[in-house]
Amino acid sequence: MSIISTDIEQAVRLLTDAQLVAIPTETVYGLAGNIYSEKAIHRIFSTKKRPFFNPLIVHIPTVKALEKIVTHIPEKAKLLAAAFWPGSLTLVLKKNSTVPDIITAGKDTVAVRIPNHPVTLALLAKLPFPLAAPSANPFGSISPTKAAHVEAYFKNDIQMILDGGSCANGIESTIIGFENETPILYRLGALTLEDIEAVVGKITIKNKEEESPEAPGMLARHYAPKTSTFLVHDVAAEIKKHTGKKIGVLVFKTTLNTPDIVEIILSKNGSMQEAASNLYTAMHALDAQQLDVIIAEKFPEFGLGKSMNDRLQRATFK
Repeated sequence: MSIISTDIEQAVRLLTDAQLVAIPTETVYGLAGNIYSEKAIHRIFSTKKRPFFNPLIVHIPTVKALEKIVTHIPEKAKLLAAAFWPGSLTLVLKKNSTVPDIITAGKDTVAVRIPNHPVTLALLAKLPFPLAAPSANPFGSISPTKAAHVEAYFKNDIQMILDGGSCANGIESTIIGFENETPILYRLGALTLEDIEAVVGKITIKNKEEESPEAPGMLARHYAPKTSTFLVHDVAAEIKKHTGKKIGVLVFKTTLNTPDIVEIILSKNGSMQEAASNLYTAMHALDAQQLDVIIAEKFPEFGLGKSMNDRLQRATFK
């Protein structure tokens, strides 16, 4: 029996009972639990097999709800929230003592955002507590952008997936923290660096940390298919290195017209937004075909291209 449902009231009941529910957002599906329930948060880590040193993102319904989560909001954080919430921006701010340390990996900061999805906003409005919701996938694997992706991962582990259709943006939120009131980019994501800098000026990028990451998504290997994957500028040249193998290719906009190759074009009209929206769905599709290798074409290094290259570099890290 499918665990996919559109019943928000059932999701409320399960979450109130310290159960986990997979929820839709505009970025990817999240594996959600009550931030104040130790049982629920432990379930998130154990279900995902996620290390405890990797902090979780807290999801709230309104800016006003931030008052109970954080103790200080820098001026540039206020500007960013006003510009991009609800939306694909996560802010890392000084946490209120009521936020459990397990959420923040013992740090004095908490990652928080308002998702831009009507189903999850309606759910959050009915709950008396915020939700911790990392991506609804086993740790390190491809993020889910459809309810069916989550069901394939966790149909025997959770009781419900709240169906909100396909995720519009298709890659995770951009994460911004603050050091001495200065914004720092911890994770590239669905909100472009250029859009952020248009609001707060030039910012520093600090998006790789293995030992004690400031935010989710900073580990070198992440978002990875089971199939061995390569990220290259010249896909045709890379194909020649894998003679006799069953090959899948992921290209931005131009077909290679190569026989015996499984090819997915992410955006035939060259739209970065469409490519980002399709990226993980395409990776899931190729990973399901028992290929020997997946070869992904590198995107132009600006806007969402920079964010997609970041995901693919982590997916191909050996």
